[in-house]
Amino acid sequence: MILAPMAGITNTAFRRLCREHGGGVFVSEMVTSRALVERTPESMRLISHDDDEQIRSVQLYGVDPETVGKAVRMLVEEDHADHIDLNFGCPVAKVTRRGGGAALPWKLDLFTSIVQTAVREASKGGLPLTIKMRKGIDEDHLTYLEAGRIARDAGVAAVALHGRTANQFYSGQADWDAIARLREALPDVPVLGNGDIWSAEDAIAMVRQTGVDGVVIGRGCQGRPWLFGDLMNAFEGSDARHKPGMAEVSAAVYRHAELLVTRSTTKTRPCVTSASTWPGTSRATWWAEICAPSCPACPLLRCSANCWISLICQGSTPALTLRGLAAVQALPSAPHFLPVGWMHAP
Repeated sequence: MILAPMAGITNTAFRRLCREHGGGVFVSEMVTSRALVERTPESMRLISHDDDEQIRSVQLYGVDPETVGKAVRMLVEEDHADHIDLNFGCPVAKVTRRGGGAALPWKLDLFTSIVQTAVREASKGGLPLTIKMRKGIDEDHLTYLEAGRIARDAGVAAVALHGRTANQFYSGQADWDAIARLREALPDVPVLGNGDIWSAEDAIAMVRQTGVDGVVIGRGCQGRPWLFGDLMNAFEGSDARHKPGMAEVSAAVYRHAELLVTRSTTKTRPCVTSASTWPGTSRATWWAEICAPSCPACPLLRCSANCWISLICQGSTPALTLRGLAAVQALPSAPHFLPVGWMHAP
């Protein structure tokens, strides 16, 4: 079980939140190889880990073999990581239009050079190096089978495939059949599946349908950090599942905010950093959506940006954010509403 690297999300706070609910490999946010080599403050923050993270996993992005090689060498020689992943799956336009991310495997020679260079540098420190990719640019430009073979021949420790193309972004359904074809094409290297895993049952279904060796969890754990506990139970044959009520959800939100506050470098709104690591009206919708089962009568959930969690998470200071979250933990798991002006009351 692997927590997929997600920009602005899989920081030390969120990784700890997930670790507190279950085991796995928890990958940091993607870091640009050039920025890391130049030791920019943000890149050094991105590769930071808590002392008790057993597997320090870092994902690198780059389009130049030499720079990627230098970044991997830095991670190895300075002992910043225990595992390195290369990003060939990012579908964001500002990345793909430069030929990077999910678009890069289309340039097979460049892809080969980057992977070979990275594997060579990682092997000097005995670090496993993996790749994560998509099916291709679009259905007319599929690259995953050839890229998978190249990566295997280069000596990667595993290959992860998100069953969508770059053009799909996150629309439609993940193509688990493509993941199965990659598994069949690469019988001699671990293959991991990614895409549309929202529950432990989804993970079990993917493994059965595709034969993959493991699963990579991305959006499915946003607002559901306990999914990793459910996955552990499922793979161990247990039917136990976490079904949180409102009090438990608010406690998890509080814990997330608390972790972000203690790690924040800002003095006002800890929830909004340069990496957009916490809600305002965006990340809070993770939690707002999870509240629906325990608060089905709440009309505010029609617009989660206005629900109680989102309002609290827009607190202007760490103290207000935590005070608001602490207050709702004492409320019963039943529908309730915030009176007009509640957030601005003394």
